Amino acid sequence: MDRATLIDTALRVAASFPAVTRGQPFGEGLEVFKVVDKVFAIITTSPAEPAAEVSGAGVVGAGTSGSAHTGRRAVVTLKCAPPHGRSLVRDHAGIIPGYHMNKEHWISLCPTDHTGAADAGADDTGATDSGAADAIDETLVEDLVGNSYDLIVAALPRARRPGV
Repeated sequence: MDRATLIDTALRVAASFPAVTRGQPFGEGLEVFKVVDKVFAIITTSPAEPAAEVSGAGVVGAGTSGSAHTGRRAVVTLKCAPPHGRSLVRDHAGIIPGYHMNKEHWISLCPTDHTGAADAGADDTGATDSGAADAIDETLVEDLVGNSYDLIVAALPRARRPGV
């Protein structure tokens, strides 16, 4: 999925839930979606900076070799149950552990519209970009944003849950 479609889909879905607030507490270009003051989605809307690319281990410089995810720019960061997150990271080349977040409870979605070594076949985790199961599509993004919202709402005290 390309960057624009990923951003548009995530923004549309995140804004559609009840009791959601949207802000930019980290500055322009980073949309933060909350439900009852709890973050469930962070969406980067500013253009990607070529010098700061996401790798599985953190930020690496452009052109630097690193993990399988070198060159991927995190665009959408979502809450995710740990076992689900691990399987998503394993099975989808465009999903990495949460960028600048707790890697166990958050995932980041990266656009896959660029060329690079990770797209050429199997990477060092065994994932490939060649199969349909590896593709991030609109339905997957919608499901993951909805799941993130649901996880946050489920953790709220009943009296504070939207619609109760």
